Amino acid sequence: MQLKSWFIRFLITRAARAYGFLDPVNLLGKMRGFSQPSEVGEPVELLRAGVIFHARGLVNTKAIQTNLDWIWPYWVERQFNPKDESFIPRAFSFSHINLTHRNWTAVGLPDVPYYPIVDPRGLVTPIYDGWSLDFWLVDAKGAVSAPSKLLQFEQELSLGTNLRVRSNADWGTLSLRSEVEMCVEDGRPLCCIRLSVPAVAQGWVAVAVRPYNPEGVSFVEKIAAAEDGRGLLVNGRNPVRFDRAPDRLAFSVYQDGDVSQRLGGEPAKGPVTCPVGMATAAALFDLTAVHARPLEIRVPIFDELKPAQRPISPHVGSWQSEMAGLAALHIGDARIQRLYELAAANLVLHTGVEVYPGPYTYKRFWFRDAVFVLNALLSLGGVERVRGAMAGFAPRQRHDGYFLSQEGEWDSNGEALWMYHRFAQLTGETLPPAWQEAVLRGARWIQRKRLPAGTGKPEAGLLPAGFSAEHLGPNDFYYWDDFWGVAGLRSAAALIEAKDPGQAHVFRDAADDFLATIERSLPSGPHRRFPGAFPAAPRRRMDSGAVGSLVADYPLQLFPPGDPRIIKTADYLRDHSSHEGGFLQNMIHSGINPYLTLHLAQVRLRAGQVEEAWKLLGHVADLASPTGQWPEAIHPRTGGGCMGDGQHIWAAAEWALLVRNCFVREEDGRLLIAPGVPPQWWREGGASFGPTLTPYGAVSVRIEPADDGAVITVDGRWWGDAPPLELRLSGAPARWSHAERPESQLTVAPP
Repeated sequence: MQLKSWFIRFLITRAARAYGFLDPVNLLGKMRGFSQPSEVGEPVELLRAGVIFHARGLVNTKAIQTNLDWIWPYWVERQFNPKDESFIPRAFSFSHINLTHRNWTAVGLPDVPYYPIVDPRGLVTPIYDGWSLDFWLVDAKGAVSAPSKLLQFEQELSLGTNLRVRSNADWGTLSLRSEVEMCVEDGRPLCCIRLSVPAVAQGWVAVAVRPYNPEGVSFVEKIAAAEDGRGLLVNGRNPVRFDRAPDRLAFSVYQDGDVSQRLGGEPAKGPVTCPVGMATAAALFDLTAVHARPLEIRVPIFDELKPAQRPISPHVGSWQSEMAGLAALHIGDARIQRLYELAAANLVLHTGVEVYPGPYTYKRFWFRDAVFVLNALLSLGGVERVRGAMAGFAPRQRHDGYFLSQEGEWDSNGEALWMYHRFAQLTGETLPPAWQEAVLRGARWIQRKRLPAGTGKPEAGLLPAGFSAEHLGPNDFYYWDDFWGVAGLRSAAALIEAKDPGQAHVFRDAADDFLATIERSLPSGPHRRFPGAFPAAPRRRMDSGAVGSLVADYPLQLFPPGDPRIIKTADYLRDHSSHEGGFLQNMIHSGINPYLTLHLAQVRLRAGQVEEAWKLLGHVADLASPTGQWPEAIHPRTGGGCMGDGQHIWAAAEWALLVRNCFVREEDGRLLIAPGVPPQWWREGGASFGPTLTPYGAVSVRIEPADDGAVITVDGRWWGDAPPLELRLSGAPARWSHAERPESQLTVAPP
C-alpha cells in the first residue's frame, strides 16, 4: 500500500499541517491501535460500500433538512420529527442516514435476480438503488394526503400465484390500496403496480415520481411525458407506463419546490430538467374513474450494472413449483406458520446463480451469509437450487486455496468446506471432481494460514487477526474464524476419506490440534470477570462480540450439547447483551439482531433448554415487520431497522431452520424427534413438518393429539440403515405410531 512509503506519508502529513488539518497518517495509526495488527485493515468491498453509503448521507444532509415542506419517505417523516420517538438530532452528524426505519420488502420471481422493493408506507423503488413512485390522494383544492405521514398503516406480503406486497393507506372516509409484484413480458421483468380506491369522492389519485428511495436521495434530472400520453419517462431512459392517459400532469424542479405543492392551481408543464437532480412529477387520475377501474402501472426493470440495458430472464421459475419442493409446515399457530412460509419463499427469491443476503443494501455475495442461507434451503429440500448456487464457490477460490468474497475474512474457507460436506451429507451424493479439488486446496490453505505455534502468545496456532464477521468489532484473532477452520478441516477429511484416507487422516489430526489450540488459548486467571465463558478472541474481555463464539455449538456441533463454556457464554449474553428478551449487539449494529437471537435459541434448544428457546423464538416473531420480514438489526425503541438491509435473508434462514430443528435435529449419529415443538403447535388439530433432508434420508414428522398425550409418526425415506430415533416431545406423554418400524430399531427417550 502506498501509505507504507515514508515519503508518501511525509507529503500527506506536511500538506495536512500546512492547511491546519489533523495529520491523517498519525490519526490512522492511532485508530488501528484499537485493533490487532492485521494484513488487511478492512475489506475494500466494505470500505467502498461505506463511502457510497455516507456519500448519499451527505446529499441527504443538503437536500432534506432545508426542505422539510416536501413529502419525504416514511423514515424521514419520522426521524426528522421532534415529536416522534424516532427523532434523531442532527447537530454535528457527518451524514444524515436512515437509522430508525430500515424496513422494506422485495417482490420478485424465482431465478430473476432483480428486486423491486416496497417501504413500510407503500413507496415503491422499481429499479435497484433508483428513484421511487409514491401514491397520494389529492382533493379538489390540491391538498395532498400522503401515506408516508401516517402512523397507522396496513401492509402484508402474500404468496399465491405470485409474491405480492399489499398496502392500504386509510384516512377515515377514504383509503388508497396498492398491490406490487414482479411480472414478465417476453422474458423481460417489470415492476407491476395496481392502485384501487374503495370509496368515491371528488379528487385525484396521484402517481408521483420521487427523487429518493428508502436510503435517501436518488437523483432525477429529467422527467417528460411519454409520447403516447400514457406514461412518464424518467431520466431519459426509464418509462413508467399507465393503462390509461392521466387527466393531468404536473412537474417541478428543485428551485420551485416539490410537485406536491403545485397541484392546486394550473400545473407546471413538462418536460423538466433539474440541474440539482431533484425533479419531481405527478400524474393525476380522476378518483371516481380509479374507483370504477383500478389503475395499472408497469415499470420495466433495467440492469443496475448496465443502466441502459433491460435484462432478459428466459428461465423463470414458478412460485408453485418452487415452494412445492420444500418442507411443508402445518401447525396450530398461524403467525409462526406464516413467518415460516414467507422465510422459505425469501430463501428461494434470493438464491440462484448468486446468493444475496438482502435485496438492496446487501445485494452482493459473502460466503458467510451464503452458507447459512444455503444450509437452511438445503435442509428444507431445495437441492437443485443449492447445487446451482454452490457451483459458484470454486470459481471464487484463489490459486492459493483462499475462498475470496471479501479480502481478510478468514472464516470463508471453513464455511465453504463445511457447506460442501453438508451438501454431500444431505444429498448422499459424491461431490463433482472440481468441488473435490476446491476442498483439498481450501483445507490446505487453512493449515498454512494458521499462525506459527510455540511463540508463547495466546493467539499462537490460531488464524491471523482479521475483520471476520464485521459485527464482532475491530480486527482481532476471532474464535469465530478458528471454529470455522476446525469444522472446515474436519469436513475436508470426511469428504476425501474414501479416495485418500492418508490425507484425510492429516486433515483430521490438524483439526484436532487446532481445536486443542483454541481451548488452550482461552484466557484464565483472577482477572477474568466471567471465567469459563468464551470471549470473542483470546485477548478480549467478555462483550457482545462473544456471540460469534457460539458457532462452535450451532451450527458446527464441535462440543457436546450443553457444554458448560457455551452455556456460560449464552448466559453472559442474556444477562449483559440483551434488550427485552432479544440479543442486543452493542457493536456496530447497536440494535436487536434477529438472526443472532435465533443463534442463541439454537444453543438453548440443543442443550435441552426448550423453554428458553421458545422465549427467544417468540420474541423474534414479535419483531417481524407486518410483511413478515426482519432487518439485520432492529432499533430498540422504534422497532424499525437500524442497520444493514431492511430485509435480511440470513434472518429468514435462521427462522426456517429453527422451526425445522424443533421437529427434527441431528445429533451424534441419531435423529432427535420433536425436540422443541411447543404444545400449542399441535394440541389443536396436530402438527406436521417435512420432508426435511437429514444425513440419513428425508424425514417427515407428524404429531397428533390423543387422550393420553400425543402420537408421533415418523416417515423416513432412509438411504441405508435407519438411524436411532430419540423422542423428545415436551409437555405431554407421547408414543410412536403403530405404522412405524419395529420398536427394536428405535431408541426412545422418556418425554
